[in-house]
Amino acid sequence: MTITFISDRAKVDLPQLQHLLAIGAFWATDRTLTDLATAIEHSEPVVTAWDEERLIGFARATSDHVYRAVLWDVVIHPEYRGQGLGRTLVATVLAHPSVNQVERVYLMTSSQQGFYERLGFTENLTTTMVLCNRQPALALPELERLIETPHAAVAPATHG
Repeated sequence: MTITFISDRAKVDLPQLQHLLAIGAFWATDRTLTDLATAIEHSEPVVTAWDEERLIGFARATSDHVYRAVLWDVVIHPEYRGQGLGRTLVATVLAHPSVNQVERVYLMTSSQQGFYERLGFTENLTTTMVLCNRQPALALPELERLIETPHAAVAPATHG
């Protein structure tokens, strides 16, 4: 078995990635091909692991190249786990020029803290916040009003 790691987003096989996420990543079981293509387009690096023509690993990051990067969607096919492939996958992402000079690399995990701690990550209890919303935070008319009105302040929301 020869495993190959590739850092070329153009080489990602979207149907294979969708399947890999469906069987190996509980948080990503319902991702569409269109959404995966968009996420990959806006990620750098994108690293894949291959056993011949079979996609068996995936990870990606987003970065401002200076201050912050975020590691996303680290997954190894269940049949290939426990062989150090996840460690190599993450190390490849972290070594990429888009990531290796930033001050901090963030990630979200609900069950793999030990794995990431062995790679040098530490738990951070002070900065985690999330906005679970695929809609704009403000309604479009409100956004347009703010953009068109110089120095406009947002009035506090009232709950009645």
